[in-house]
Formats: sequence, C-alpha cells, structure tokens
Amino acid sequence: MTSDTPSSLSAALAAGTVVLDGGMSNQLESAGHDLSDELWSARLLAERPEAITEAHLAYFLAGADVAITSSYQATFEGFAKRGVGSDRAAELLGLSVESARDAAAQALAKGITRPLWVAASVGPYGAMLADGSEYRGRYGLSVAELETFHRPRLEVLAAAGPDVLALETVPDAEEAEALLRAVRGLGVPAWLSYSVAGDRTRAGQPLDEAFALAADADEVIAVGVNCCVPEDVDGAVETAARVTGKPVVVYPNSGEAWDAEARAWKGRSSFAPEDVRGWRESGARLIGGCCRVGPEAIASIARTLTQG
Repeated sequence: MTSDTPSSLSAALAAGTVVLDGGMSNQLESAGHDLSDELWSARLLAERPEAITEAHLAYFLAGADVAITSSYQATFEGFAKRGVGSDRAAELLGLSVESARDAAAQALAKGITRPLWVAASVGPYGAMLADGSEYRGRYGLSVAELETFHRPRLEVLAAAGPDVLALETVPDAEEAEALLRAVRGLGVPAWLSYSVAGDRTRAGQPLDEAFALAADADEVIAVGVNCCVPEDVDGAVETAARVTGKPVVVYPNSGEAWDAEARAWKGRSSFAPEDVRGWRESGARLIGGCCRVGPEAIASIARTLTQG
C-alpha cells in the first residue's frame, strides 16, 4: 500500500468516488444458475459458493471497487424455514463475506492494483418474507421488534470482518431507525440506503425526514438510495447530501419493473452510465448498480468516472 492509498473505505470516500458492483442475481442467472427460490442467491452459499465468488470476481475485473455480499436475503429465520440450524446459518453468513474476500484476492492475483472493499449486505425484513413486501414496508412490527430481528445477523456479519455493512433497500424510515440502533457498538461502519419512489420512501415517508435519521449516526459513512428507477436518483442524491452532509451512496436498478407474482422483470431499461457524472456533482461518492445492472454497465460507470 502506497502512502496515498486510502486506509479505509471512509478515507476513500473522502478522497474521491468509489465504484460499487452491480446486481448479484442477474450475474448468477447469466452464468446459468436457477434463483427461483425464497432464499434467492443466498441458497448458493450452501450449494455453490464458488459461483458467488465468480460473480464477485466478474465485477471486480469490470472495475468495481466494492463487492456487496450475497447475504441480502440470508437470515436465521429464512434458513430455518429450509431446515438450516442457527449454527450452520451463521457459517453461511460468514461465508458470504469470505466469498467476496476470495474474489478480491483472485482479482489482485490477476493484476488489479487498486484497493478492493467488501460490503456485507443487510436486506430489509421484507426480503426474508420473499413476498415483495420489501418494496412496501409497513410490516406491522415495532421498531424494537425490527431491531431484535436485525441485530443477530448484523453481529455475525460484523464478526466476519467486512469493510462496511450495507443496510440496503430499506423501504421504511421506521426500519431504518431499527437498523441504526442495531449497528451501534459493532465496530464496523455502515451505509444506509433506501428504496424509494419519487421523493418518498416506499412506505411513503418524505426523504428528507428519512435521511435525517442518519445525519448524527457516527457509524454511518454514507446515505442514499438503491433498487429504485434511475429517474428517482437525482433528487434523492441532492436531498441526502443536503440533509446529512455525508457522502451519498447510489445504485439504482436498470429501470425495469419487478413483477412479484410472475417473478419476472418487465419493461425497458433506462439506466444510462453517463448519468453518474451528475450524481457525483450532487454529492454521490459510492456509485454502482442494482438489479439488472451487470458487469458491462459497471465497466462503463468506472470508465466514465475515471474520465471525469
């Protein structure tokens, strides 16, 4: 590591822009893996962990600086539904971080010289339900109950040694409050990323109020949005930067819509890698893609940001 190499992801954000990866599921599906399962990509942690590593590696080689782990839908409760005990579930959560670390090691062995980071994905409560409710929020649970749900998984993921915890696709400010409580004292920084519709969370709260929850949270190094349509990014980035004063994280989906009943993507892509310049000017420092945004798009984002 040279003297001008950032010593942490937080330092890297202070120094410039960091490129996130794209959608894990579409990369796995393009490699021929069936994800028609309530555990989604988390199922492969048990059955084909090398496939997870290969997907991460594809994004690192495309230009991503950060790999987001395959633990979005991995929960003790979700694994229990499949007969997986808590000890094995904890092993699989740890393996999600290890798989991303393995991919980083392979990328470095292939000649990548830039710093590579691992973000442990923490999806919302609704992701465990696998019924599309992560795009609505309002689960009928209290903040305390949601904190109780999230804390054990966060403890295991933090112990696995990621660079950051990705509290992502959060549809509801009340769940964000629970997550912010749950990350306290873990010793690992976090980013908080909402799923939004227009200028509100999916649960309907104004974004300025939702982002404000993280403004004074020392653990949170970035705030923003993900898994939204690209058209909703500009306003969200400006609001997050203004309200929190923190670096902004943004990784929208392709613009296509997910049909939960048909379990299929519909519509056309509106994702344009050249839009990232405007996002960066508004305060975005962690920039990538979510569902249906693959390595080719991430490579284009990396090129665009490098060219200025």
